[in-house]
Amino acid sequence: MSTATGTATAVRDGVGASTARPDGRLKVKGDFAYSSDLRAEGMVWGATLRSPHPSARIVRLDTTAALRLPGVLAVLTHEDVPGQATYGMKVSDQPVLAADHVRYQGEPVALVAADHPETARRALALIDIAYEERSALTDPEDAVRGLGPLVHEARVDGRHGNVVRHVRIRHGDVAAARAEADVIVSGTYEVGMQDQAFLGPESGLAIPAEDGGVDVYVSTQWLHDDQHQMCAALGLPPEKVRLTLSGVGGAFGGREDVSVQIHAAMLALRTGRPVKMSYNREESFYGHVHRHPARMWFEHGATREGRLVFVRARLLFDGGAYTSTSQVVIANGSYFAAGAYDVPHAEIDGYSVFTNNPPCGAMRGFGAVQSCYGVESNLDKLARELGMEPVELRVRNAMTTGTVLPTGQAVDGPAPAGELLERLRARPLPPVGEGPFGNPGGLNNTSHGEGIRRGVGYAIGVKAIGFSGGVDDRSVARVRLALNGGEPVAEVHTAAECGQGIVTVQTQIVRTELGVERVVVLPADTQVGDAGSSSASRITWMSGGAVQGACKALRERITALGERPLAELLAECGPLEAEYEYAHRRTFPVDDERGQGDAHIAFAFAAHRAVVDVDTELGLVKVVELATAQDVGKAMNPLAVQGQIEGGSAQGLGLAVMEELRVEGGRVLNPSFTDYLIPTIADMPHVPIDLLELPHPDAPYGLNGVGEPPTLSSTPAIANALRAATGLELAKVPVRPEDITDMEGR
Repeated sequence: MSTATGTATAVRDGVGASTARPDGRLKVKGDFAYSSDLRAEGMVWGATLRSPHPSARIVRLDTTAALRLPGVLAVLTHEDVPGQATYGMKVSDQPVLAADHVRYQGEPVALVAADHPETARRALALIDIAYEERSALTDPEDAVRGLGPLVHEARVDGRHGNVVRHVRIRHGDVAAARAEADVIVSGTYEVGMQDQAFLGPESGLAIPAEDGGVDVYVSTQWLHDDQHQMCAALGLPPEKVRLTLSGVGGAFGGREDVSVQIHAAMLALRTGRPVKMSYNREESFYGHVHRHPARMWFEHGATREGRLVFVRARLLFDGGAYTSTSQVVIANGSYFAAGAYDVPHAEIDGYSVFTNNPPCGAMRGFGAVQSCYGVESNLDKLARELGMEPVELRVRNAMTTGTVLPTGQAVDGPAPAGELLERLRARPLPPVGEGPFGNPGGLNNTSHGEGIRRGVGYAIGVKAIGFSGGVDDRSVARVRLALNGGEPVAEVHTAAECGQGIVTVQTQIVRTELGVERVVVLPADTQVGDAGSSSASRITWMSGGAVQGACKALRERITALGERPLAELLAECGPLEAEYEYAHRRTFPVDDERGQGDAHIAFAFAAHRAVVDVDTELGLVKVVELATAQDVGKAMNPLAVQGQIEGGSAQGLGLAVMEELRVEGGRVLNPSFTDYLIPTIADMPHVPIDLLELPHPDAPYGLNGVGEPPTLSSTPAIANALRAATGLELAKVPVRPEDITDMEGR
């Protein structure tokens, strides 16, 4: 029987157990309600008219014919935006609906509400709109050099030009170190535009309320930030814009930016009817941000013994037409451009720029994926020049506790980079011919073993956990205890569940702290204080800390009421409730001149060893094994941690050999899952996982973020293995068959 005092030390399915997800059975059976499943009485359908041009002036926009179509309830343009005309996560520079200009293919121009989705689509076709195409800026090099047209003639941040942000990091004396280096290598590396490719397209339901406000049910990663942007655009106070999380079919950063939220609410307020909006797959590709494509130049210098002396790097990220999170993505990429290594001298310049390409923003790994690929690729080149095993070069220079980063911050938590690499090196290699679906070409039986070469590649990545650079990050949670059927039941109310499993961890924390086995997780909404974004590998740390804090506050109240069975106490006193706001230790911005500052709260490390078989005649690749070792601090739910690592590794594999949103002249060429390829079960190799648990001293239960680190090192490990197998430079990911069969690249 639960008692009213103390922390449960041996509760079933508490912290550290591989507890089943509370939403798992529903999802497996197909009974889980996602946002695209929402319905309401009297509901009508919303649809969006989007620009076909990457850059154009709107010269005519007439909605008369669309409004006359039977079944159409409203057609809205920029003139109908009730509040602020623009929105944005960091900078409010993106029009709710385009007014005079469109700046990327797919930009929203008008909205329709109709009694049937087909009627809405027909109405969109009846909108009379004419464009005058303008010269599009599509090369990020032109953008950083001040060439070509301005994407924003008048910027809301008061600056001029197409550079969103220049991050400048200067640490030590690179000029002197360069003169002392025995071996210097450099290389230019590129990363293509990757899509989050979540399976549930953007969707939501907006219901007008009697108080003149609106209730919005939507799949998102940050309800309160959505609310902030919506209030400005709708001209309504927060108490009249209420958001509730609906089922999220994947996110990976692509749901941090607003999509249907403002549009659906505008239509609902205009029509007085519930409005549902749900993108199809093609519109989803246009309707959310993507991973920044990058061009990066790296130069490393080392002694003959393989000690790194300096690193120089230039990173150029294409942010597309609007700011989104480009300012902080390029910062994150720049902060970790030296990789998971002790490098005493560093000179790093990171640029994010505007172009008329699709907008880019948050995606799992948040800038560190791109820089990790660059630094790990150049380290393999350095190892070849030194005549040293690539993994040995990495181990000799691996970061440790106390290592000073290029930003001047000393790593004060666990930093087991060398141990992770050693664990992978010690693993036996898989036998030739082992693995599912046989040779490269897999199920198609394309290759029969001719011309197949094996390669092995290593990589390690590091990134910050949570928000950096002085952000006062906080998370609020509420826990309530009450009787149900005579038994104590706890309700927990906090962060957005995007598939990562925070609903499971919440139940485990409550069981551990309160000794109550029955726990109900309520849908996240804006009626409780801000839990922050389900991103940046922060949510278990931050919301876990908030839930733990609320539980401790409840325990203190219960203790004050006297020691007795909890059911007896609740029967006498009634339900008990506590709300708690958790905050991490303070961080600081980096300075603009040298990029120095204690910007991060903690760091996470992951390493991969990839084994590949390559048919060099056909250019086909089979990733045979993708072994990983990662420090997770504390495995709150070991099975869920394994799932996160496997999923992150799969996305890294996709970026390495297949995933790229192809853009030419600002136009997307492959906005469908027919042509944008993601890994399937036939592509995934065996993924042996080695979990290292080094408790972080500042975190609840000693945990660390686990979701993003696997995406850092998986891509370069595979690329390095492909280089080892083929002897080719392979300076861009994804690596395509023609890259391997192009013998001129040898």
